[in-house]
Amino acid sequence: MDFALPLTPQYTQTGGTTAAAAATVFGKYAVAATILFTLVVFLFEFFLNIRQRKSYHKTDFPRELETTVGNIDQETKLSAAAATTADDDKKDESSNDKKSKVDRTAPILPQLKSKFSSAQSYGLDKINFSIVSSIYAVSEEVVFLLYGFLPYVWDKACNISSNYGWTETENEIKITLVFLGLVTIVGTITSLPFELYSTFEIEKKHGFNKQTLGLFFMDKLKGLVLSAVFGGPFVALLLKIIFAGGDKFYLYVWAFTFVFSVIMMTLVPVVIMPLFNKYEKLQDGPLKDSIYELAGKLSFPLTKLFVMDGSKRSSHSNAFMFGFMKNKRIVLFDTLMEQVSNDEILAILGHELGHWKMGHTVTNFVVTQVYTGFMFYFFSLCYNSHELYRAFGFDDESRPIPTIIALVLFTSTIWAPVDKTLSFIMTVHSRKCEFEADEFSVNLGMSSKLQSGLCKIHLENLGAMSPDSWYSTYHYSHPPLVERLSAMMKLDTRKKLQ
Repeated sequence: MDFALPLTPQYTQTGGTTAAAAATVFGKYAVAATILFTLVVFLFEFFLNIRQRKSYHKTDFPRELETTVGNIDQETKLSAAAATTADDDKKDESSNDKKSKVDRTAPILPQLKSKFSSAQSYGLDKINFSIVSSIYAVSEEVVFLLYGFLPYVWDKACNISSNYGWTETENEIKITLVFLGLVTIVGTITSLPFELYSTFEIEKKHGFNKQTLGLFFMDKLKGLVLSAVFGGPFVALLLKIIFAGGDKFYLYVWAFTFVFSVIMMTLVPVVIMPLFNKYEKLQDGPLKDSIYELAGKLSFPLTKLFVMDGSKRSSHSNAFMFGFMKNKRIVLFDTLMEQVSNDEILAILGHELGHWKMGHTVTNFVVTQVYTGFMFYFFSLCYNSHELYRAFGFDDESRPIPTIIALVLFTSTIWAPVDKTLSFIMTVHSRKCEFEADEFSVNLGMSSKLQSGLCKIHLENLGAMSPDSWYSTYHYSHPPLVERLSAMMKLDTRKKLQ
């Protein structure tokens, strides 16, 4: 292959027999510019990975975290006897848990210190894996661009479709679905070794993985089937709308994606997620009563409380809410209930309800919809940029440019810098929302329980205790633990002085 500028894919629809002269500089150097941007992003993120990797080699427990958690232990020392009594029943229920490692009534700092080396080891394994997988990912992307993966697979899809009498001019949607099927198969095969290693080597080594190989592959199969069931019709309708929408198709696409998002937000937790996990109603008792009391206090229209068997796949823990209007539901992972006390669960839910009360969820949804609308608007401006498509191997002017290809090339070239920038802005916004939700829980009088609960979750999940500041700023949607604890302590001090 000739690597001299301007770069052109080795495989093109005309086999390189058609001159790829471009009227604009972008059309001439589109492939080179895309590869350059990809490599610049990769090198920057690789630099951050190396910084984070160095932080995992530290052997001294972070002094700021030690001071902060020590203060938490000191403040909760007087109430330890009462907390122990309140949790007796809960301890009995989870006494058969094989992975329960956190003593929920003992001081947290000694436990964090004892797990520091394990957390560092886990983090080091993950960052090493991230470095290797990112090198492979960028190598694959560059190779696919240079050798014309997209035009090659599209032509293969056309060849397969021709056996059924489908043509590009009459049956583009059907050929598109064949194309996406081929891309999905390739992507599944190339990503499978990395997923297996992450799950059955790293997660298993550090005591998190609970999956069997059978469950892993069953999940993959379910995911592929669901992608076909929901993704196929979505793409088909999207293309139909673009074809029929004329110059203003982006408005109709925007409306369609909005409706589809709302439908999927309803179906995913009710129909799709139960295909992977079991949801059972939270048993009657003090915890259930306290959660409903908190929801009533905040006018949160809670209709159902569920416990999800997250331990079926992993010992990581979580809690989330879903539902629209007056039909809200809360889901607790069974692992969360085993790791923290009832009061700490209540404080954590106080944080989650803070997101709802302060409109964070709605804001994120609106931002996503606005982003989608602008993306399709700018796509409509570039839709007929045939120079861009020729640059990437779709150079047969006697054939129509596939709409899905136009969209893929637009998002991976012109829109890619915009996407990266907005992604970082949303990450920063997400951390701001987390601080605000923490403050909401503090104002509910749950500060000490939220702090201890976050520490215990961090302890159980072997979270990073000394993350690199640049890495966390770029990647973390949640602030590092010590920053959240320090912020809550400052709020507590301010309230005492008032």
